[in-house]
Order: sequence, then C-alpha cells, then structure tokens
Amino acid sequence: MRAVTVEEFGDPSGMAVVDRAVPEIGAGQMLIDVEAIGVGGVDAVIRRGTLGGYGFRPGLVLGSEVAGRVTAVGPGADSSWVGRRVWAFTGVGGGYVEQAVADAGDVVALPERLASVDAVTIGSAAPVAHFALAHGRFRRGESVLIRGAAGSIGIAAVQLAARAGARSIAVTTASAERGRRLVELGATAVLDRTGQGDAADLGEYDVIVDVVGGPGIPSFIDRLAPGGRMVVVGAVAGQPPADFGMHLMRAFQKSLSFATFSLATVPPDERDAVRAAQFASTARGELAAVVDAVLPLDRAADAHRRMDDGSVFGRIVLVP
Repeated sequence: MRAVTVEEFGDPSGMAVVDRAVPEIGAGQMLIDVEAIGVGGVDAVIRRGTLGGYGFRPGLVLGSEVAGRVTAVGPGADSSWVGRRVWAFTGVGGGYVEQAVADAGDVVALPERLASVDAVTIGSAAPVAHFALAHGRFRRGESVLIRGAAGSIGIAAVQLAARAGARSIAVTTASAERGRRLVELGATAVLDRTGQGDAADLGEYDVIVDVVGGPGIPSFIDRLAPGGRMVVVGAVAGQPPADFGMHLMRAFQKSLSFATFSLATVPPDERDAVRAAQFASTARGELAAVVDAVLPLDRAADAHRRMDDGSVFGRIVLVP
C-alpha cells in the first residue's frame, strides 16, 4: 500500500510517498480500508519537528484521523464491525495510508448519511472544541473569543458557542473573506491576528479558546474580563514566552485563569458519546463540516504547503 512519511523534518519537501506493507492487526484492533484522511495542525507540528515532533523519527507515517470501512479485526475485537463504516483515531501517526490499523476503543461508527470526508473534518476537531469550551467553564450569555478560528477546531468552536447561547463571539483570522464566512457560521466580531480591528469588538472576554499558542499568548491574556478563562488547545505558532505567566500575576485582582486542554484527558466513553452525537448532528445538517479541499494522498505535501502559507479555511482531506 501507499503511505506518506516524513523523511526529513522541516518544510513539506521532506515528505515522501512510499510503499509499505499492509499493517498487521494486533489484539483488539481493526483494519480499515481508508476512504478519507484528515490533515490536522498536529500533523504540521510533527512534520516541522517543532515541540519535539511528538517523539517522531524520520521514516514514520504522518496522520491520526481516518474514515473508511472495517475489513478485518484482530483477536478479541468484535467481528460484527467488519463491513461497517467508521471514523478512527490511529494514534499520533499512521493515518496517511491506504489501509490503517486502529484500536477498537478508538473507532466510532458513522451514520450512513455522513460522508467520510465530512467525518474526518469534524471527528477530532469538534470534540476538542466542545470540551475546550467546557474546560473553560463557558456558560450561556458569556462572551467568547476564538483565536485562530479559520481552522477546523476554530470553526467548530464558533458553531458550538453560538448554539450554546454565547452573548458574543469574536474571532481572529487573516482576511476579510474568512471573517465573512465565520460570521455566517455564528461569529459576531472579526479581528485580525493581533486581536484588533472590529468596531463591534467588546474588548474583553469571559472565555478565550486559543488554537494558535506562540508568542502572542500574553496579549490575549490581557483581553480576559474579570474572572476570565483562557484555554489553549493548540500550538501551531510554538511555545509562549517563558515569562507569560507574569501577565496573569500583574492582573491578580481580575482572578484570571489559564489552562491547556488535550482530548486525551477526557474519559473514552464521554469523548465517544460526544463525537457520535456530533456525527449525527452533522449528518442532519445542524453542524457544518467545512472542507477546504480534497486532495489525493500523493499530494499530501501540497496540503502541508497550503497549511504553512495560511490559506486553508476548514480542513484539507486526503483520499487514497
């Protein structure tokens, strides 16, 4: 089968399409004939080699999110899954392939009306957005700022905050056209990447969901309202300055909170129940899966080039 690997960390030229043996199925695992592969921000972080590259070594396969049909199961796995369409988490790596292996506990059945392309667009992103808002103790009637809203996590967060009754939803993004599309999805104010630019902006926010990270974190801490909570769910821009906590200390009397969030900390049953409900909601047309482009697997490097130049709105999906 074909697979996409990182042979050299850095720009997308270090990626390669290679021939690999079909992976063996271990105990409690499933083999999936892949129909769609989600291209996520964490894939770009790994490929660049930033944040330690998640322990990746050259030659390992990128990707963590696939959708397709189960063709076989290993010992201890329920054989009734064979033939069913599923979404699956393959681990941090192993997804840019024609046939993928996933643990049975990381597989969720798909509604028949939900396309595989849509499944990998929301399968990881929408649960992160849901639990990030919960982690930030978001309540109906509060104001929300979503930093880096043009990606799949940000787009899901806009929709979920709007559905949950946010008083206002500001977003940061790179262009007026992206801002217009985010307003159509539920945003009420559009800011530039520094957090400036819209007369409708309230200035301070009860909850900030940050997909970007990096050196800009302190300036967004300063945008929290008294009692405000900031939740960082991504680090595509890298680490914050070493002294970013001083912004919290200088605003001591505002009782601010700063947190990171990873979906890995959510109990599997709770996580999968939310994911299944979001799949059903998308199949009914209630939650939009925004697909930027669908590209063949052998153009994975082109997908990463587009991620690096910041031109993606939603999610790029690869198909074998």
